[in-house]
Amino acid sequence: MRIKFDEKYFMAKAIDEAKIALSMGEVPIGAVIVADDRIIARAHNQVERLNDVTAHAEMLAITSAANYLGGKYLENCTMYVTMEPCQMCAGALYWSRISKIYYGAEDPKRGFTALGNLMHPKTKIHKGVLEHECKELLDKFFISRRNLN
Repeated sequence: MRIKFDEKYFMAKAIDEAKIALSMGEVPIGAVIVADDRIIARAHNQVERLNDVTAHAEMLAITSAANYLGGKYLENCTMYVTMEPCQMCAGALYWSRISKIYYGAEDPKRGFTALGNLMHPKTKIHKGVLEHECKELLDKFFISRRNLN
């Protein structure tokens, strides 16, 4: 018998990735991609480490999942990400044809919803999963940055 995991379980795994990013001095955003109740990709922000503005958790997870599946489309896959995707990541998710996206914290200034829904029309969006935990990590990071300056 196979155990059915829920969105909180998978978002907790994305939070684990965000904590890795935080420990590395990166903006603490983590993502996992799931297919058939199995995590097939996990990633966290690595913008500073890789010196690459495109090294967002979502972008790295998309690449990893596509490599795992052996194709560019992520149909029948679900992404769990700790923060609402930006417009760059939303564009990549659009082209990946991912089926579902769950995100934790909203990004009212830079999130894809601030610019209108840029997701594929077949992609189902769910927001606010473990939102408090996701937002707490982000707040911790930005408060520490303000205290350094």
